[in-house]
Amino acid sequence: MASPRIPDELLKNEELIKELEAIAKDAALMNGVLMRTKDSPNSSETVNYAPFTLFPSRVPKVLFNQAIDISTHFNRLIDRVSHSPHFLEEALASTIKVDNFTAKLFNIYRQVQQEPLDMAIMLTLNRSDYMIDHADGKDTLKQIEINTFAASFGGLSTSTPNVHRHILKVANLLEESKLILDNNPAAGLAKGLALAWELYGSKRAVVMFLVEDVQRNIYDHRYVENELWARNIRVIRRQFEDVSKSGFLDKNKRLFVDGQEIAIVYFRNGYMPQNYKSEESWEARLMIERSSAVKCPDISTHLVGTKKVQQELARPGVLETFFPDEPETVAQIRATFAGLYSLDMGEEGDKNVAMALAKPDQYVLKPQREGGGNNIYGDEIRCVLERMKNSTERTAYILMNKIQPKPICNYLCREGDPLKPKMCCSELGAFGVYVRRGTEVLMNECVGHLLRTKSVEHADGGVAAGVAVLDNPLLI
Repeated sequence: MASPRIPDELLKNEELIKELEAIAKDAALMNGVLMRTKDSPNSSETVNYAPFTLFPSRVPKVLFNQAIDISTHFNRLIDRVSHSPHFLEEALASTIKVDNFTAKLFNIYRQVQQEPLDMAIMLTLNRSDYMIDHADGKDTLKQIEINTFAASFGGLSTSTPNVHRHILKVANLLEESKLILDNNPAAGLAKGLALAWELYGSKRAVVMFLVEDVQRNIYDHRYVENELWARNIRVIRRQFEDVSKSGFLDKNKRLFVDGQEIAIVYFRNGYMPQNYKSEESWEARLMIERSSAVKCPDISTHLVGTKKVQQELARPGVLETFFPDEPETVAQIRATFAGLYSLDMGEEGDKNVAMALAKPDQYVLKPQREGGGNNIYGDEIRCVLERMKNSTERTAYILMNKIQPKPICNYLCREGDPLKPKMCCSELGAFGVYVRRGTEVLMNECVGHLLRTKSVEHADGGVAAGVAVLDNPLLI
């Protein structure tokens, strides 16, 4: 068949689009692509479809495969960086002087470094996110960030392929419907959790999802939870406050919460300052980190996900220190790096500030934060950097080249928004799972993908932030 595409005449057929919209929303609900509502974020009495694209978005097959194939290299890189105290100390030295949140995390890191565990079990569930850059007239894959903490939508993206297959069939695009890939990150993420649970070695111990108080995205979690229950692994959901009230360590550093032994703490909360509502929340995090429970992520892996570490890894010669005998691995990883620049005090940082002030539309200013909606773009970069260009405050940020994707037309199905054609861009994520005990690597896999799409009018923001929507790749 010819290169798969959604015909322009279909995209302009208002009557058909209206019919497809109703069918698509029903299909999303029937397939469990769900979120709780804004008005009732902690109740399942009222739910709605999670936002999604009406049609799948075209993604070059060679770049999709590149993102999937490189995932296992990033899994290893995360592990090696997380076990390099000297690198983390140097990389974050300037940041922790001005960023209080990162400094608190690093203080916990230093404390647990003083009491290492024998044969510690390492579990990493991550998602490396990319965009397709078209700045030079050709498509290249460029990494936006790597999420080492609470990498979301592995659950809901398991069910979105069925929605798009159905819509394409209804639109009489039968050949295109066959090209939507099966995708089951939830099963892969659960496989890693189950393996770590087995390694922990206590059948009575449970997996604890550490969650936030507002839980609109609970169904994304439930997909993974249910995979664990199917393996007869008990799952509980608790918040920092619960750990503060009832948590304790026994003499062997086993963690107990509400009288239950915890084999794994799977952090779905704790990546932003507002997640720590009191000093007790920080004490609970320290207790967890000191315990023999498997942490996903542990504090060192959390720090690997900071933007400053991402920027330092892009420096010439740094990747070679982590893969000294693997030049091909280094080349494959480095090929995905966008331009990343330090804003540390000194000549290099001054040069990079001037560069951003001269052409702010070409860059993104990034703080050490996750969750979407934190980055700074365009004229706002000039305002922010003018204010802090001579202050150490700037070292809390890094600068990155702005990716220039080629926009495509699609429709975004979102509650309360009229359905209109929009020029959109997409972000592709690859889910990685890595399990190690001592020096033995027991799992290193890419377990699925996530495509999120947003209107080009929005510079920043994910699905949970209410900007991007769920999507599927139509490989070309």
